Amino acid sequence: MSEEFESRCENCIVRQFNALRAMSKEDLKKVSDSKVSKRLKKGQALFEEGEKLNGVYCVRNGVSKLSKLSSNGKDQIVKLATKGEVIGQRSVIAEESTNLSAVAVNDMEVCFIPKENITNVLNSNPAFSVEVLRHMAHDLREADDVIVNISQKTVKQRVAEAFLYLKNNFGEDKEGFLTLTLPREDIANVVGTATESCIRIISEFKKKGYIKTSGKKIAIVDERKLTDLVDGF
Repeated sequence: MSEEFESRCENCIVRQFNALRAMSKEDLKKVSDSKVSKRLKKGQALFEEGEKLNGVYCVRNGVSKLSKLSSNGKDQIVKLATKGEVIGQRSVIAEESTNLSAVAVNDMEVCFIPKENITNVLNSNPAFSVEVLRHMAHDLREADDVIVNISQKTVKQRVAEAFLYLKNNFGEDKEGFLTLTLPREDIANVVGTATESCIRIISEFKKKGYIKTSGKKIAIVDERKLTDLVDGF
C-alpha cells in the first residue's frame, strides 16, 4: 500500500524541473490544497495501460518505468521518469485512456494532482499552457528517438547506449557501479529484445572488458569502447 506524506507545492524545489514552475503562487496553493502525496514501494504501479486518469503524478523522488504492452505480450519500456517529471499529463489533457503503464523501479515519492486543477490553470494561465506543450513536445521527440534506435541500430548498440544513458542520467555509486540497478528483463525491455539475448550481450561485453558486474549491478569499465560501438565504429 502507498503511504501519504506532506509537502507544499509552493515550497517544493521539484517544480522547477517541470511545467508547474509557470504556475502563480495562488495556483500552486490551490494545487497543494487538493493534491495527494504518496510513497510507493519498488514494483508498485502508479497506473495501468488503458486506465482513465483523474489527474497527473509529479515525481518527487525515485524512478518510474513507462511501458507499453505489445501484441505478443511483451513490455516495451519507452521512458524512465525521474525526479521532477510529470506523468500522465498527455492522457489527462487529451481526455483519453492512458497509453502506457507506470511502475516504480525503486521506492518513490509522488504527488497526485487532480485533473480539475490542471485544466483550470491551463484555461487561465497561457504561460503554464506553453510549458505543458514544451514538455509534451520533448516527450514526443524522445519517442521518435526510441523508434529510430529500434529500427536502425543493432541490439548490441542499443544495450551499449542504454548503459551510457543510465550512467549519464543517474550516475554511479562510490564503487563505480550504475546507481540505478535495472533487472536484466527491464534492460531487455528498454532496448526491445529478448531477455536471453540481453543476457548474452552483457556477458559478451563483460568478456571484452567493456563492463563488470556484481550480481545485478553493472559498472562501465571502458566507456570509450561502448561509445564507439554506439557510433558504429
